[in-house]
Amino acid sequence: MNGIPLIDISALFGANEPQRQATEAQFAGACRDIGFAIVIGHGIPPGVMQRVRKLVIGYFARPLENKMTDVISKDNYRGYIPLGFFTPNAAGAADAYEGYKLHRETSAQDPICSACTLYGPNKWPSRQIREAVLDYWRHCDRVAGALLEALALSLGVDPGILRAAFDEPLTNMTLLHYPPQAPGESGFGIHPHKDTDALTILAPDPVGGLQVRGRGQSDWIDARAPDNALIVNIGDLLEVWSGGRYVSTPHRVINNNGSDRYSFPYFAVPRFDVCVAPLLPPAESVRRREIHVGDASRAIWYSNWPDAAPIDPCYDPAVP
Repeated sequence: MNGIPLIDISALFGANEPQRQATEAQFAGACRDIGFAIVIGHGIPPGVMQRVRKLVIGYFARPLENKMTDVISKDNYRGYIPLGFFTPNAAGAADAYEGYKLHRETSAQDPICSACTLYGPNKWPSRQIREAVLDYWRHCDRVAGALLEALALSLGVDPGILRAAFDEPLTNMTLLHYPPQAPGESGFGIHPHKDTDALTILAPDPVGGLQVRGRGQSDWIDARAPDNALIVNIGDLLEVWSGGRYVSTPHRVINNNGSDRYSFPYFAVPRFDVCVAPLLPPAESVRRREIHVGDASRAIWYSNWPDAAPIDPCYDPAVP
């Protein structure tokens, strides 16, 4: 698949030990080599993904004034993100997407909301969207858990360490709409970046537009996938946990195919008070400090605003 491995992960949910170990090794190899994989055999019913996609398309077709009633704000990292609202914190045009931000659904009465302001109830555009997204979210939790366990075992690390880190996580999703970019139009659907989570799961749009630049590569490759497959990639936190053995890879979206593009990525993020540090001696070239998940998540959130300065909380600014 254009240099991105296609992997059947069904053995991760079965009892056949040799097949499971072979699949673990295959997925770990993809995470070492390019940081991306296209996975099938994940067990998410096609109808679950199709239902979310249909509702996402319908939501973004609403009039702007309707969507603006749930607009995102600095004091609530949930809700509608207008087209061109968030900037890449660098020179150039704003990213050409509109979105809707959701976090793990948490009751306002849960004590964890007092400990970290990123927890709380979502603003749901409709009951149908709430039911469909939470159904898909449960499936993604299961897939992410299996993949994280596979990567831990491939490192020779106790999977319980990662399981414990995802108790009451800051996992989140973004519903996204990328209008078609005109031929020759500068800028991006979303600018080149690396994910700052542990693991990302994406149900890809047949329209395409996602591009990846692998380790040591200068060219961008298209990330396309078969129907009902998932695109999975490693984020900065898992790169740190692995001591640099798994790679968080730059990617971007350029929607120049003449059609609207829709996606709904799931971002697996640990609990707010987890401190992410290498679980194995880091590679010589890896110089990263310990990352406090809550602090980093808040810093990343605030850096999205147009008047904020760029920030990379995953690197130690004292190290050249």
